[in-house]
Amino acid sequence: MRPDDQNNGRLGTPLVPQRQLLKPSGADPRARTTEAAANIVRGQINSIYEQPGQSQEAQSSPPAQQIAPDTQPHPSQGEQATDQNPYERTHTPVHQVQADQWKQYHSAWQDYYQKYYERYYLGQIHEAKQAIAAQAPQSSPDADQKPQTISKDEAMYELRSTLVNKLQTGAKKVRGSRHFIPIAAAACVMLVFLFLQYNRVLFANVEAYVSPGNINPANIIVDPVTEVPVSADPKLIIPKINVDVPVVFDTTPDQASQLKAMEGGVAWFGIPGANSKPGQVGNTVLSGHSSNDVVDRGDYKFIFARLEQLAQGDTVYVNYQGKRYTYTITKKEVVKPTEVSKLVYATDKPILTLITCTPLGTALNRLLVTAEQVSPDPKSAAKAPDSSGGNSAVDMPGNSPTFIQRIFGQN
Repeated sequence: MRPDDQNNGRLGTPLVPQRQLLKPSGADPRARTTEAAANIVRGQINSIYEQPGQSQEAQSSPPAQQIAPDTQPHPSQGEQATDQNPYERTHTPVHQVQADQWKQYHSAWQDYYQKYYERYYLGQIHEAKQAIAAQAPQSSPDADQKPQTISKDEAMYELRSTLVNKLQTGAKKVRGSRHFIPIAAAACVMLVFLFLQYNRVLFANVEAYVSPGNINPANIIVDPVTEVPVSADPKLIIPKINVDVPVVFDTTPDQASQLKAMEGGVAWFGIPGANSKPGQVGNTVLSGHSSNDVVDRGDYKFIFARLEQLAQGDTVYVNYQGKRYTYTITKKEVVKPTEVSKLVYATDKPILTLITCTPLGTALNRLLVTAEQVSPDPKSAAKAPDSSGGNSAVDMPGNSPTFIQRIFGQN
């Protein structure tokens, strides 16, 4: 008889496996106990995977799962086709996520975080502004409307600081460059060259604003026409420009002799037609340096640096053979070095002409300062010397050769 027949009429009563339905008695008791426990577990698992409607029936019907495997009823082929194995079921089917869905997912999160951090940082900025406004001193409305200005000193200090910082930064970059040493060496050579070539321009302009000589207080004349005893040493005295310099009469008109004589003062430039000396009718010509090279010898290289400051009516004195001769300036003129004819002209008066180079520091032109004798009486002047002989074709004396002229052998 089948277990179902035995359980007929007793629905809901669990079916107790009979001893005679288990494996033969000759088997191991432990194996039988293990098999029975496995059958109970299988029955419980089957009840879990049954449909909800069937679970109630399973609870009211006899637990057929507890029957031994060899006593279980075998389902038909039709039932095997329609029913699904409960062990292959899952609670939810596997869901396949598409690539577009992942993109939408990440885009949504990116938008969320972007908006979140925007709100966060805007809030931080707003709080910082409020804190600054709370710490700022309260001012009147009129003061807020006035523009903030800085003083002139503050502006100059700020500008100076900016320029100094830029210069320091630029200097550091230049010093750190590998071209700095060659450029610095070339610059030094160029500066030395320029100094040697144009030093007379620099020193001449300096000397034009300082006294080129120290005048003796005894030579300060109170009355120009007063005759006073003087030494036998020939001298030229110009109080207005503080000149007190020896006169070298023992010379010739050539350039070399004139330069040599001007190392010891001013030189007499005697050419035919202009070879008079103080106290004689005619033109007495004296030449002196307004500038000269720093390496040249002599203490009177800038003695006539201020000669152009003389004006008409100024007084000039010449001591010659123990007698003082007084002259008054009548005119000034700038000529070329070759215009020697400006010194030679007919006159019945004793004349004095001073020659120097102009502009300062160059030998481009010559400045002629002409003066007439007023004391002693010009009518008592001696006759002019003989104008025959000599060399009247020379140029007016000037400065010594420059550095470049000396390199190329020009005298």
